[in-house]
Amino acid sequence: RKVEGDMTTTEPQMMVNDTGLAGKVVIVTGGGAFDDGISNGRGASILCARAGAKVVVVGRSVGPAQKTVDMIKAEGGEACVITGDVAREADCKSIIEQTVAKYGRVDGLDNNVGESSPGTVVTMDMDKYREYMAMNVESQILMSRYAIPAMVETAGGGAIVNISSVSALRPKGNALIYSITKGANISLTHAMAVDHAKDNVRVNCVIIGPVYTPTVYERGMTEERRKQRASASLLKIEGTGWDTGQMVRFLLSDQARFVTGQAIVVDGGVTLIGPER
Repeated sequence: RKVEGDMTTTEPQMMVNDTGLAGKVVIVTGGGAFDDGISNGRGASILCARAGAKVVVVGRSVGPAQKTVDMIKAEGGEACVITGDVAREADCKSIIEQTVAKYGRVDGLDNNVGESSPGTVVTMDMDKYREYMAMNVESQILMSRYAIPAMVETAGGGAIVNISSVSALRPKGNALIYSITKGANISLTHAMAVDHAKDNVRVNCVIIGPVYTPTVYERGMTEERRKQRASASLLKIEGTGWDTGQMVRFLLSDQARFVTGQAIVVDGGVTLIGPER
């Protein structure tokens, strides 16, 4: 059986050489950043817009998210800001409703929000643990809870990317909350992919390694520490928000139509080797 242009054909055929995002609507949580820097969320937002998507940039405050929108519009792209706290269910519901009201559909969701706090099982503050579990894990659940029905109803399906960290695979020490929550992001991805394949919703996870983003340099990372991080990778380089954004863009696009339930590591090979001795 072969139907021209039919991607379900049983015979090999040429893939259409496009971005797989043109005309789609993508929501990126945590899409802002300090100053003009490229965070993981900002990188994904800009790259999805360049690929032809309309991008909804979500942030708790207008300023950083609006800067991302301004950068997109300066390149001729389409984007808007919706403010909200994705750790609050009412806000998540509102974000999806506002997106559908403005653009008429939802095709993609990048669950990009995450925070960290020091501590071990002996020393961690349990209130902080609950706060970051809500921010890092429940936010992905709540956004997806409302995004998936909207994707099915307005677009016949869609794609979700959950952001995790190599801290789930190689804990760096004294960061138990982050390691736990980022591990949960991976398991959540697997479960969601199984549950919602019937809805034509693909779900994947990007496990991020040491990337140099505004959050990192605002916290005062030294040049010496940057070199140390780069040397810990096989490629001897550090990543950026653009590297994360490229993988997110791909996974949200039709180019990744046969990819679901995967946890893809973007770390320059850091998780394959231990510190150099």
